[in-house]
Amino acid sequence: MHSRIAALLALVISSTALSAEPEAYDPLKVADGTPVSETFEIKDAKRDRIIPVRVYLPETKQAAPVILFSHGLGGSRDNNPYLGNHWAKRGYVVVFVQHAGSDEAVWKEVAAGERFEKLKSAASLESFLSRVKDVPVVIDALTAWNGDEKNALHGRMDLEHIGMSGHSFGAITTEAMAGETLASQSFLDKRLDAAVMMSPSPPTLGDPATAFASIKMPCLLMTGTQDDSPIGNTTAADRLKIFPNLKNAPAWQVVFDKAVHMSFGDRDLKGQSTLGSRYHPPILALTTAFWDAELKGDKQALEWLNGKGAKGVLTAEDQWQANERATTAP
Repeated sequence: MHSRIAALLALVISSTALSAEPEAYDPLKVADGTPVSETFEIKDAKRDRIIPVRVYLPETKQAAPVILFSHGLGGSRDNNPYLGNHWAKRGYVVVFVQHAGSDEAVWKEVAAGERFEKLKSAASLESFLSRVKDVPVVIDALTAWNGDEKNALHGRMDLEHIGMSGHSFGAITTEAMAGETLASQSFLDKRLDAAVMMSPSPPTLGDPATAFASIKMPCLLMTGTQDDSPIGNTTAADRLKIFPNLKNAPAWQVVFDKAVHMSFGDRDLKGQSTLGSRYHPPILALTTAFWDAELKGDKQALEWLNGKGAKGVLTAEDQWQANERATTAP
């Protein structure tokens, strides 16, 4: 009798497991707790340059995909912890890169009335070139650390799957590293697999169609209807010139209604916290689904991006687009 009951219970349990619906994909679902973050300094001997980084680590000790983040003008490796913490909780090693010459040192020790001019002068070609040279050096350092048994990051990174993101000047940096052609020159780093640009910008000279035709990796663009830049004279309308010219890359774009330039950060122009902003949850949801789809090959994440999931985290006034390559990707 007991054996018959046990057999019936096993049958019921088995049938229930087979008929159970798979758990719905949710890019905002994370475990409790705050990820560990550590700071490091990378020495580029060729340029006699120090590159500070902050690394957010997931709980898993297994090798995890890597996301690089490039800050905007006047920022630092300590900006946007809301991104670093969430992405790390989702199983990524997140590396925030600080670019000397266009970081917070430009304005921190300067009188308030002089800060704008200092920041404006730092938004230069020299700063751009320094930034695009920083990124390969950082990837080289991560590769060395990953193979060094004495390093805290030993074996923690899956460097076959690397994404890059950035805001404003960081988005320009990301565009270049993703393969944008500038004055017939490419800064593409082929070790990158996907890119997220927050407040992207078209080139100041040349045709955007030509500049962005050379980008082939998947891209997610994020901007707002009021995303005007206080430096550089880039308007919200200018930021819409990138998406239609990504002809050779799977691409998605969100335009948040009434979002301003600083909506993607954790501070506004007056230094006030923007945490709790209505834009942060959809930023986290869309970027996480994009990373999961492109760096982890998660089919549910891709279906979420191209289905009702992405639209479900947006308001009716927000605009969401995907190009043909994005919606026909295998």
